Amino acid sequence: MLKAGIVGLPNVGKSTLFNALVENAKADAQNYPFCTIEPNRGVVNVPDERLAVLAQLSRSRQIVPAQIEFVDIAGLVEGASRGEGRGNQFLSHIRQVDAIVQVVRCFDDPDIIHVSGSVDPGRDMEVINLELALADLEQVERRQDKQKKLARTQKSAQEEIELLAQVAAELNQGRLVRQMGLTEEQQAILRPLDLLTAKPMIYATNVSETDLATGNPWTSQVETLAHTEQAQVVRVSAQVEAELTELSPQERADYLASLGVSSGGLRALIRATYELLGLRTFLTTGETETRAWTIKAGMFAPQAAGVIHTDFERGFIRAETIGYEDLVRSGAMTAAREKGLIRSEGKEYLVQEGDVMVFRFNV
Repeated sequence: MLKAGIVGLPNVGKSTLFNALVENAKADAQNYPFCTIEPNRGVVNVPDERLAVLAQLSRSRQIVPAQIEFVDIAGLVEGASRGEGRGNQFLSHIRQVDAIVQVVRCFDDPDIIHVSGSVDPGRDMEVINLELALADLEQVERRQDKQKKLARTQKSAQEEIELLAQVAAELNQGRLVRQMGLTEEQQAILRPLDLLTAKPMIYATNVSETDLATGNPWTSQVETLAHTEQAQVVRVSAQVEAELTELSPQERADYLASLGVSSGGLRALIRATYELLGLRTFLTTGETETRAWTIKAGMFAPQAAGVIHTDFERGFIRAETIGYEDLVRSGAMTAAREKGLIRSEGKEYLVQEGDVMVFRFNV
């Protein structure tokens, strides 16, 4: 399952956002630093309107969406990489995630303490990214020491030492690993280190309800800085999302309309996290269930079949495939078959976003 870690300074709205993301979540969200000690974990469904449509066409008994696990760790402060605020302990909880969501405070509220005394998103982003980079530097230096012992007998160890020295030098200059332009081969060498600044980043600008529709100068600042990092930005209001969880569907729609938006920011955040990693969704549908399956972009049909079951990949014969839109226009799989819209795809077929598939295989 895809995993995303939520980071940020204390009191920027991380736990409030987590509680809104995860149904029945109970993360502590008090107005003081480090109210979160142990990481909060929760599974979130990836919004996908196609599932309900297909389920109706197939009269499915259940719907199974794709999912993301979010991990909410305690607020980081300057010096976290050296253990300030128990930072090293907190950072270890997100080394295994696939992407990082950095919550940035873009609202002013005198009743909510800011650890630095004022709202300044650029400064806050710099603090968090520096701590992530320093934690990575420590990882790289430990690996260097280990590989130096092997370099006399292993050529590959010497090659890795050279790469690690390059990465360490750039980290020392404040560059994030994902900004270094490393080759796929170099990235593969570094992957076992789970470097934090190598992970894709989404900045979630947390705004007041009055700024949800249009943003404010602080969100513009974040967008400008994120662009230089090739990172994504999603605007959310953690407080609005928390209030939405207490409302009926009609009340939610009315409340959002009064704010000038059609939906809250969480939907965009979930989709952005999912898409940031270059993931795609193919669909299966029938009377038993309609389900979304997650694959990486560029997967061929047998690999996609293997996501369902390894036997499907080993015994792959063909994939009966139709695009979601074509199936909906046809009204049913049988009608689509009669119209010749269902294609028989072989082992070299690249699965596309929204493909509805039935796999044929030998056991």
